[in-house]
This record gives sequence, structure tokens and C-alpha cells, in this order.
Amino acid sequence: MTKYRTRKRIRRPIKQWRCSNCYDSRGSSPSILSRKSRRYHKFCSRSRLVVKMAATTTLNHGKSFESAIVKPPVHPTYDLKAVIKLALSEDAGDKGDVTCLATIPTEMEVEAYFLAKDDGIIAGISLAEMIFNEVDPTLKVEWYKKDGDSVTKGLKFGKVHGKAYSIVIAERVVLNFMQRMSGIATLTKAMAEAAYPACILETRKTAPALRLVDKWAVLIGGGKNHRMGLFDMVMIKDNHISISGSVSNALKSVDLYLNQNNLEMGVEVETRTFEEIHEVLGYASENKTCLSRIMLDNMVVPQGDGDVDVSMLEEAVGIINGKFETEASGNVTLETVHKIGQTGVTYISSGALTHSVKALDISLKIDTELALRVGRRTNRA
Repeated sequence: MTKYRTRKRIRRPIKQWRCSNCYDSRGSSPSILSRKSRRYHKFCSRSRLVVKMAATTTLNHGKSFESAIVKPPVHPTYDLKAVIKLALSEDAGDKGDVTCLATIPTEMEVEAYFLAKDDGIIAGISLAEMIFNEVDPTLKVEWYKKDGDSVTKGLKFGKVHGKAYSIVIAERVVLNFMQRMSGIATLTKAMAEAAYPACILETRKTAPALRLVDKWAVLIGGGKNHRMGLFDMVMIKDNHISISGSVSNALKSVDLYLNQNNLEMGVEVETRTFEEIHEVLGYASENKTCLSRIMLDNMVVPQGDGDVDVSMLEEAVGIINGKFETEASGNVTLETVHKIGQTGVTYISSGALTHSVKALDISLKIDTELALRVGRRTNRA
């Protein structure tokens, strides 16, 4: 009797055809297309040059971050690469750059130059390199300035060389980050110099999802960072005090919580009156406390002629007499910060550094001569 060997049927995976130029509604992966759908995608023939922008949670800064003159502040959950991918993805949408697809030959290479259209402090160079690398790792970027350097109107301060298609895709995202960061760094530099010997700080009044980027720009401009978020410093503000019943009750609760949870971090309390300052000092003299800084809120009083009266702030600093760090908050502007800094306060915090930033005008141009001619015509070069 003949024996037959039964052949085991092997199920092979179905080959999926993906178009890297089309993303699903979540923007998380290239769309899987049916055989019938493929014929409608002939306009995606250049899809190999379209940036893959699927957001991930992996943080990989690359060479440019490692070589950054001023490194970004540390955050335990912030994913800078994912923010870059999201910025690129919102620009590309579900079809990519249709204008580039229509007008730019895929293999054409060009040089484009960064032009400053105003005087200021440049910031975001390291971040720009990360964006270019995300779009196209073959792009070559060269800088004539570094983060924190001054630039003047009309100055070429860097260039990028490579595929024209990739440069134009990256252009707006790079400029959006650099212009905002440079605006923050420019104002920070001016306020830090005027505030001396006090140190200038920003606040948490940053653009949503750009907390780390905004605070990075403050560091580049010569300022210092306040707390990164709700997790890295205890900050007892007016609402906490109102709910707790008093300043001393709030301080007592914080000391107990930190002790029970074996946590070590800075503790700051907001005060608005001399009575609250004396209450804080009284509590600290009678209890072992984690308190490290006292905020003196709205003790800079604006005057009718545009000047400010800092006598209350100065008296408050005298009452504390070096027992704790002090921080002035409220009515801080470029015009008032010098006078505030002369009161002996340790820190001056300003939300305006990030919530009211005026972007520094920057462009990226291939035809720089024409760009400069147009710029001079409009007084922007």
C-alpha cells in the first residue's frame, strides 16, 4: 500500500502595499491601500521623498542635541522628537506637500541661506538641526552663529544644502520654532542684563506642548528656569492658601507630605502682605521646614507716570533679611525690571518672557539677493 505524505499548508502573510505619502486619520501610520486603490496614487510617485511623520514616544535627539551649546532643560516625560514629528505632520496632512510634489524635481539640490530680518539673539539652531535631520538625514547644515549669539538685520547666519524638496518641506517648521525661540531669547537677554544682580526667571505661562522649547529659549537668552511643571517644585499660591485656611496651615501640610513621601525638592510660598511674610517667618522659626523661597507678589506698585514704586518690595526683602531666597512677581516689564533688581531680591519672574513673545523675523531663502532687495524695500533687511 502506497503511503502519501500529507503536505502541511503554510499560511503566508498577505503582502500589504503602503503609500508613504498618505496617512490615516490619526496620522500614525502610512495608509494600507487595496489593489484597486493603487491606481489613484500615481501622483504619489515621489513618495520616497515625503517625510514619514508618525509620532512615537522614543526620544532620540541625535548629534545636534549632543553638541548643543545650551542643552534643553530636563523633563521626565517630555518627548521633543515627538513634538517635532507632530509639527511636521500637521503641516503635511494626509497628502504631503502638494506644491513641492508638483513643482520641484525630486533629485534637484540647492543651497538655502538663513537671513535675519531684525536685530536680536538667535536661538533654536540645535532644534533646527534636529528638524532637518528628521526630514532628510542627507541635508547638510552649516552655521556662522551659535545659539545665544547676536544677529543683525540682513545678516546671513547659516545655510542648508541638499535636496530642494526636503529643504522646502522643513522650512516653515524650522522657522516657526526658531523665530519663537529667538524672540524669547532676545527679550530674556535684555531683561537679564537689566535685572542684574537679580536673576530673571520665566513662569509656566508657556505655549501648550512647547513648555520645554520655551524654557530652553530662556536659558539660551541668559535667564534661569523656574519650575518645569507641577511635579518638580512645591509652589504654594493664593488658592492653596485660601483652601488651607492660612499660610502656616499650607506650609505645615507641605512639610508633612514631603516627609511622609520621602521627597526632597524646593518649596516656595507666595505672600501678598507684610502680615503673611511675618506668618511665614514665624512658622519657620518654630518648625523644621522645607521652605526655600518666598515669593513677594504684586509688591511693585505702578505709578501714573509709568514708573513703579518698589518701596514695599524693598521693605519686604529687608524683613526676610536673607533667611530665604526671595522672588519678585507682578508688574515686571523691560522698563521696570532694572529698578526691581536693585531692591536686593534674589529672583524676578516674568510671564511676559513666554506668553507675550514677539517673534524674531527670520527667513530661509534660496535666492538671497532678491530676498535682500525685497527686504530693503520693506525695511526688513
